Amino acid sequence: MKSISQIQEEFEQTAIQDRQALYEMYGTDRRKGVGRLLLKYRKQEEALVKERARLQQMKIYEMKYQEKCQFICGIDEAGRGPLAGPVVAGACILPANAEILYLNDSKKLSGKKRELLYDEICQKAVACGIGIVSPQRIDEINILQATYEAMRQAVNRLSVTPDVLLVDAVTIPNLPIQQEGIIKGDAKSVSIAAASILAKVTRDRMMEELDSAYPEYGFAKHKGYGSQAHIAAIQKYGPCPLHRRSFIKNFI
Repeated sequence: MKSISQIQEEFEQTAIQDRQALYEMYGTDRRKGVGRLLLKYRKQEEALVKERARLQQMKIYEMKYQEKCQFICGIDEAGRGPLAGPVVAGACILPANAEILYLNDSKKLSGKKRELLYDEICQKAVACGIGIVSPQRIDEINILQATYEAMRQAVNRLSVTPDVLLVDAVTIPNLPIQQEGIIKGDAKSVSIAAASILAKVTRDRMMEELDSAYPEYGFAKHKGYGSQAHIAAIQKYGPCPLHRRSFIKNFI
């Protein structure tokens, strides 16, 4: 009789679609440990079915354009609200058959999960582009126009030209490409969700690197957002070159 650890190893080494024979083989085993093991794998597979159904629902906008468009590009930004740092936009074109499990709005994911998904997106994407607009430029043209500028940069840095843009919440001026703005698109479109992760991870990494240049502000922790500790640091040390002067008028 095989040990429970041997049975577990057998399940781990067997593709999900081929496990039915294992369930039948060990379903009559009366050991509680075996029963718990089979239940665990059943629950994992049920969760996977639900996750794939969720992802399929998030492909509705992509499916809308697939017949006529080869390159469907999602676009989103990170960093519109912080008091410091750049605004960053991501653009991402995924293959029609791409499966990236647990892809979602970057704000709904842990930092560790975003990092893992970032690598998978970069590996599987047809093309990725990043746009970055500085705090000084934000002060010069305002955050909305800076966001549009970052988005145009991201599109222009793709290795292929998109046929259609799916954009979170807005439509981007001065881009001669068909667009659809989708409210809360980062939770409704796999392409926009992927772009949101690219933008968020890129910006977070930048703020963590910049923390060493301006350690008194704690950028690695709050990423430039208006936490109490960040506002207190601004009031104590004054602004640094990363701060958006138009955002901190009430604090200095």
